[in-house]
Amino acid sequence: MSIQSKARREAKKRKAEKARNLARANAPAVEPHAELRNPQGELLAGIVRRAGVWVLGLHGRIAGSSDSAAEVLAMIKRAAALHEAEGQPVRLAYSDELRDTAELEAAAQGLSLEAYEKKLEAEMKGEGGSEGDGKEEPPVA
Repeated sequence: MSIQSKARREAKKRKAEKARNLARANAPAVEPHAELRNPQGELLAGIVRRAGVWVLGLHGRIAGSSDSAAEVLAMIKRAAALHEAEGQPVRLAYSDELRDTAELEAAAQGLSLEAYEKKLEAEMKGEGGSEGDGKEEPPVA
């Protein structure tokens, strides 16, 4: 192995590292806004804001994203309620910005945040049915 080839390899490594650092610096910032934790402190779910979009993560995976703070807040609250219903205590904490933005979105529709969340819950429960496809399910006897 020659000294020149080693120098070229090291130069390539430095150039690649510099490119990675530049890419990180130019990436949109991720702002954490909510977290759902179990009693041991393990993160079960979270909400971040990236490039103006609210992103919901569950169990280490992205579960969805939305432009609506009210939607993602309702979803993480639903996840917390499901854990509690299974007898697994959890702690949900969220930012004032997330709450305030969600309240403004609900108010724009003439609803309180609680009423908006109930409306979304009803819509989520109705998704599994016949809504939207024009077909009716036969009655269950």
